[in-house]
Amino acid sequence: MFLSFYFWQILKNWWWFFFTSIFYFSFRYFYLWWIRWEVFYKKTFRWILLEIKPPKEILKPFSAMEDIFSTLWGIYDSPNWRERWCRGEFPLGGGGWFSFEICSFGGEIHFFVRIPDFFRNSLESAIYSQYPDVEITEAEDYTQKVPKDVPNEKWDLYSEDYTLARPDHYPIKTYSMFFERPEEEKRVVEEKRLDPLNQLLEGLSILQSGEQLWLQIVCNPILDPDFPWQGEGRKEAERIAKRKVPSQPKSTFGKILDTIVSGVPEVIETLISGPPAKEKKEAALELIAPELRLTPGEREILTAIENKLKKPAYQCWIRQVYLCKKDEPHDYGNYKLIRGYLMSQFSTSHLNFFVYFGGTRTRIHYFLTARRLYLRKRQRFKEYIERLPSYFPWNFKGEPPPLIKLIRYRVAPGRRATCVLSIEELATIFHLPAKVAIPTVPVVEAKRRGPPPILPTE
Repeated sequence: MFLSFYFWQILKNWWWFFFTSIFYFSFRYFYLWWIRWEVFYKKTFRWILLEIKPPKEILKPFSAMEDIFSTLWGIYDSPNWRERWCRGEFPLGGGGWFSFEICSFGGEIHFFVRIPDFFRNSLESAIYSQYPDVEITEAEDYTQKVPKDVPNEKWDLYSEDYTLARPDHYPIKTYSMFFERPEEEKRVVEEKRLDPLNQLLEGLSILQSGEQLWLQIVCNPILDPDFPWQGEGRKEAERIAKRKVPSQPKSTFGKILDTIVSGVPEVIETLISGPPAKEKKEAALELIAPELRLTPGEREILTAIENKLKKPAYQCWIRQVYLCKKDEPHDYGNYKLIRGYLMSQFSTSHLNFFVYFGGTRTRIHYFLTARRLYLRKRQRFKEYIERLPSYFPWNFKGEPPPLIKLIRYRVAPGRRATCVLSIEELATIFHLPAKVAIPTVPVVEAKRRGPPPILPTE
């Protein structure tokens, strides 16, 4: 009786402490969801969609697109504590990401880029500096031209995200690995002949009138403290180079604990068998440096990892959506055009390669399949329209919630729905075609010319 009365007094006086402790994480989750999505994202940013119309032929190499991604990395913004909790800015990049998109509407192919309106001048300057003959115009968002309730009686869709199969510090096959000619002019000629984008454009051009295929590459500039991946890459490089990685110094408490744990067996052994004999072992002198003992494959992996670590990087989520009208001719398997482009063109067995992320595929195999499949398709369609990573607002890294992680058949392959790509990798995946030979790609017929410098202004 006395214990129950004592417990009741504690609960009566300290209920506010227990209440906030229990529901803290729930309040924190919904508060950040509200202030980031409803206050900051929807009211601060005005997004615009620009269409990029390429010329028939581009003489510049793929590295020109790499320079554009390097310039666009300047949109990066790291919010402080007040901006995160009071204004609702996203912790990764401040929410100022952009997306490059390739779409086919019944075989007609278009190139788009979606950015915040305040970054339009910087984007156009970066693109025109490398591709002066392109044409950039503001366009209506194509996602608003289809019904909002897809899938429905007339429309169906398939969607999946793509991620890296191995850790982020392993690069994919980039344009610098496609060619062996060091001379710049010869390399440009070779790029026109071996442009990996040609395979995708050829496949997108054969879609029928009732089909649409959208590819979205969202780029969010990051630094290592925001999205730690370079530290793991440096450790992997040290391991491959067979260098001794210095261990982290232990705290004073850790040293005392190690002494107590390791000292007890030594004392017992000394009491039983006496003090051990002192043996002096001289370390063998290495005549060959570890770097010289690398195999050609290890040397190539080490060079590729270090090349990715030294370049600016983006957190990316890559997604495709295939739409088709049920009452018109279509081939549902055409969604594999994107999969074939990403998962075969840039794959290397010893480095990295793209895989579809199992947790985002619009396929359900067990338990209430029809209803769950409908909800997943609706969710993926909404995420594409908003250009948000999968599993948002649960987190911003594309990691599935713990419940989904327990059901591994829904997640594998891949660890999360986002990945880290360097500017060289992005330039390899998305660039303007070196030579447009497909009639369904709108091109600039005449070169863009500015006004004469002597034109009067009054």
